[in-house]
Amino acid sequence: MAMKVAFLGLGSMGTPMATNLTAAGMSLTVWNRTPKPGAVKGAKTAATPAEASRDAEVAITMLADDAAVEQVVFGENGIIAGLPREALHVNMSTISVALARRLVEAHRGAGHRFVNAPVFGRPDAAAARQLWIVPGGSADDLTRARPIFEALGQGTFPMPDPPRAALAKLLGNFLILATIESFGEALVVAERAEIDPGQLLQMLTGTLFGSPVVKRYGQILVETGFEPAGFRLPLGLKDAKLALEAADELRAPLPVADLARERLLTALARGREDWDWSGLASVIRESAGLPPRR
Repeated sequence: MAMKVAFLGLGSMGTPMATNLTAAGMSLTVWNRTPKPGAVKGAKTAATPAEASRDAEVAITMLADDAAVEQVVFGENGIIAGLPREALHVNMSTISVALARRLVEAHRGAGHRFVNAPVFGRPDAAAARQLWIVPGGSADDLTRARPIFEALGQGTFPMPDPPRAALAKLLGNFLILATIESFGEALVVAERAEIDPGQLLQMLTGTLFGSPVVKRYGQILVETGFEPAGFRLPLGLKDAKLALEAADELRAPLPVADLARERLLTALARGREDWDWSGLASVIRESAGLPPRR
């Protein structure tokens, strides 16, 4: 029998993810804050998160931030109100460590199961089922969620519990920001010296720095191709803040995250709300007397 799944959040990531779940044969009911009828072929549409979750074995959230997750889970007609006892909530949004803790306690009190499983990957990776998934939860709950993960991603990296899964994702995003910052600086110096930034990037990625993340973001930086956004600047700022909050709680400094936060804030102050988060490099360019885009 097909697994009954509620999917909440049909943004640039959620829509291809939900589409892949129906393609995997799951019985899907979807909800989005702004209704999107027909966005996911073969899925039913619900009017509220509670309605979407009412008959679900698994409810999945893929939302922008803590506030959106809190509203969908705890709000009137939210998941807590609709999800059956012993059903599983899998949060795949990037959230704070504090909210992950709150979700653990709330679902325990409601008789639900909970897995926090944030993902690495942009919308094209979501469409291609190439996400990397970082789940935290009990062994039994991770086993229950395995068909979901197999339908959406290329691999999982389990963490000990939901809060540490949230932290692992935030640290990964911090390192992406650090990569954008460091390569943004290096490519600006190259451009000022009249070295072709593309040639320098080819040398760097062909020798010491050949990871897919460096290649992808390095090419964006060379082209200053900050639109359309795969992950918007405000979301990058949100994740930088959450990483800093987690580090503060642990009394572990993240000075590069502080710098990235300032770059993101400056870019947003200059009206770049809809740029990709790699657009923080536009501020590096301007600090060196170059235009924000080539």
